[in-house]
Amino acid sequence: MSGGENTRAVHTPAAPVPAQTPLGLPVYRTAAFSFSTAQEYAEVLGGERPGYSYSRVDNPTADAFAAAVAALEGAGLDGEVVGQPFASGMAAISTVLLSLTSSGAHVVAPRQIYGGTYALLTTVLARFGVQTTFVDGTDLEAVRSAVRPETTVIYAETLANPTMSVADLPGLAALAREAGATSVVDSTFASPAVCRPLEHGIDLVVHSATKYLGGHSDATGGVAVASPKLMAAVRHDRIDLGGILAPDEAFLLHRGLATLPLRVERHCSSALVVASGLLEHPGVQRVDHPGLPTHRDHALATKLFDAGRYGAIVTATPRGGREAGMALCDRLRLVGIATSLGGTHSVVGHIGSTTHRQLSDEALAGADIDPGAVRISVGLEDPEDILADLVQALDSL
Repeated sequence: MSGGENTRAVHTPAAPVPAQTPLGLPVYRTAAFSFSTAQEYAEVLGGERPGYSYSRVDNPTADAFAAAVAALEGAGLDGEVVGQPFASGMAAISTVLLSLTSSGAHVVAPRQIYGGTYALLTTVLARFGVQTTFVDGTDLEAVRSAVRPETTVIYAETLANPTMSVADLPGLAALAREAGATSVVDSTFASPAVCRPLEHGIDLVVHSATKYLGGHSDATGGVAVASPKLMAAVRHDRIDLGGILAPDEAFLLHRGLATLPLRVERHCSSALVVASGLLEHPGVQRVDHPGLPTHRDHALATKLFDAGRYGAIVTATPRGGREAGMALCDRLRLVGIATSLGGTHSVVGHIGSTTHRQLSDEALAGADIDPGAVRISVGLEDPEDILADLVQALDSL
């Protein structure tokens, strides 16, 4: 390259393109891509030619992550499944719901729902004329009765946050088809290593990839997977809303997928040890985990989930209400108090004051959540150590 020193500094030689396939995912840490001609630029940006123009639109590293999740979720299907990457789980959920609704539309959603999704439906979407009816998501007749002619979405969580109730995925999918609506499932708590909702007829699946997909509490992201037709509409709105996954985050999340089955198997087996042990403690009035034979959805979970995997969240309700729940968190020594879940470390949170702070006590009761309930994300430590820490904290209440 000729020219002055500044020109030479800017226009350095291009990086080599290896003929061999890299084992690690390349990180395309670039905001923009250049073109040979103005016509090529116009055709790529207009969708007439495959390629990349701007990383808010698409990025190869982010696309590789979304494609990997789509391959995991759609492994048992004949039809094509594609994915779209997002900056967070809520970016995925909000974009999906915005793409499937408009003013006057109606959504049916479970009362047992993540607080952020509840707030999105009751505040943001409500401002734009989208109505939501909240019902017991485990009661198919209640869901059917809530459907209206203007219903465009039937929403569910594979494992409800935080009651761990299990969605009847085949039943909900059938109801959505009958109503001409789209079935959308948040499968964050399960991951494709536990259950793949698309195999049970669900139209679209969303994840907070920050949790089990990444698995190390070091990256934030979201993903949605569905048929190419559904994802085309979601991609269009994602571009306009701007919630794209950054390439460095995509690299970390993609790396986490390689150990997803191994980690989730361990998470799930340890969670069952913890849940069983807490069930026997006199200071606990309720334990929610579908791996327990006493859980009301145990049979359904056994039918829908991969063998021996019932999720790794345990919700424990100590005797004594809200104060007891917060005190339980404070008295733990090994298990930390932290946002999020699905990482290597076991963490807890008092539900009513954190993840579901948007819900009033009345709404909490309607969602079958006790004010003292504590959500435990069981990590990869020895399960006996996790249980021992919880027991000593309960003993001190």
